[in-house]
Amino acid sequence: MSEPRFTVAQRLQRTLLVLLSRLPAGLQRLLAKPPVNRAGDTMAPDVALLMKLSEPGPDYSDLPPAEARATTEHDLLLFASRIGACAVEEEIEVSPEVQLTRCSNGTPSRGLILFFHGGGFVIGSRASYTAPARMLAHGTGADVVSVEYRVAPEDPFPAAQDDAVVAWRYVVEHAAEWGVDPQRIVVAGESAGGNIAAVLCQQLRDEQVKPMLQVLIQPVTDLVEHRPSQDEFAGSPALSAKQIAWFIDNYLPEGTDKADPRVSPLRATSLEGLPPAIVNLAGFDPLHDDGTAYATALLEAGVPVEVTREAGQVHGYISYTAVSPSCRQATERLVASVSAALDRADHTVTKAS
Repeated sequence: MSEPRFTVAQRLQRTLLVLLSRLPAGLQRLLAKPPVNRAGDTMAPDVALLMKLSEPGPDYSDLPPAEARATTEHDLLLFASRIGACAVEEEIEVSPEVQLTRCSNGTPSRGLILFFHGGGFVIGSRASYTAPARMLAHGTGADVVSVEYRVAPEDPFPAAQDDAVVAWRYVVEHAAEWGVDPQRIVVAGESAGGNIAAVLCQQLRDEQVKPMLQVLIQPVTDLVEHRPSQDEFAGSPALSAKQIAWFIDNYLPEGTDKADPRVSPLRATSLEGLPPAIVNLAGFDPLHDDGTAYATALLEAGVPVEVTREAGQVHGYISYTAVSPSCRQATERLVASVSAALDRADHTVTKAS
């Protein structure tokens, strides 16, 4: 993973945002009054200020997908923390459609995390999600394999889901040569990547080798039902109703059944027998209720679920770690919850033996 290069203007913009994010909370509240949601949560002051500064900017959903991709890639790299490289960072081309980056700090016995980036199935890349991938690797000790999957509209549904299966089969096949037990593979993803991870776990349910854990970060789980959080945060600068509609229009070919479990994993006939889950939610996220509904359905199906909720955060907070201390702290807590789940798995194996 090469480090991003910025122009002087971009570096100045980043420096200004970092400085503003570190102002005293009281001053941040004067500059941008943090909103309160229906649940009574108050947005983190540094996030409220970041949202206010972002609001007047151009909307990528007004652009053609290729231009939107370039614009958001710049922003994601600008807002992300510079996380030190792992001891091993290996670029792997599985096929012309699927590329991987494997990050390892030399403790593969902890397991492997197969990670799918966010971006509404249209934008985002493994490059722009370098920071969270490295944070997961450093914070858990596990290897992290970040997946570059095909995006829409050039490659609409079900291309991303097909690529996820290809990536899974590759890491299972090569786990042993990396020193990883193939039974210790975690599937994780954020937003659209959370959808991909959830769908993948359903597709692998009856296989001999399947994920030990699914980590669903602010996932998209149902495109059929419109839930209250989508209305409450319809104007969010982090993810608006207009942007969600743009993603769906680009992602789903005309006539696609939105109730297909590969589109809406919540609509699966049964969720029994799926891997234990960590479902991560944000208090100011239009997808909050999607995540809650899926966590509830998993629990009702007898699947162990840990729900972690960042009450003061917005959608995509794992991408704002350089320009928001509270986003960085929330991401560190998320990483710690994954590490703790790996610890529990170790304890269970030791106890069983």
